[in-house]
Amino acid sequence: MTESEVTTLNLIDGYKFRADFSVLGVPSLVVDELVPIGVGAGPSPSLLLSVAVGHCLSSSLLFCLQKARIKVIDLKTTIEANKAKSPEGRLRVASIEVKIQLSVNEEDKTRVHRCLEIFENYCTVTQSVIQGIKVNVNITKV
Repeated sequence: MTESEVTTLNLIDGYKFRADFSVLGVPSLVVDELVPIGVGAGPSPSLLLSVAVGHCLSSSLLFCLQKARIKVIDLKTTIEANKAKSPEGRLRVASIEVKIQLSVNEEDKTRVHRCLEIFENYCTVTQSVIQGIKVNVNITKV
């Protein structure tokens, strides 16, 4: 089974684009490169990648905990995208560090371990990034 999600980027100016997600109720989002390339009018591609990984992991953990009927008091995720130069000298996201702070009721703490063991396997984005995603690029000249 293959599912598709379509997002359209429309150039505003400079490196600023409006991302339209083609999903009813989901507002568009302005994305931009950070200074000095862009003006930082929105999140950059590497920030979007890191938030996608962090949100997917957080949601997968939350889903598992809810299925286990474990009440989450608080969940805070911090994501750090570490950049480095490739052998060709081009900047790449070399690693992503994800730190999740989870708070549950005292009586639920002993029941959390099962979710902690399995939640990463259900994270669509993170598992895709880890395995490498094939990207096909087609350019149409108009």
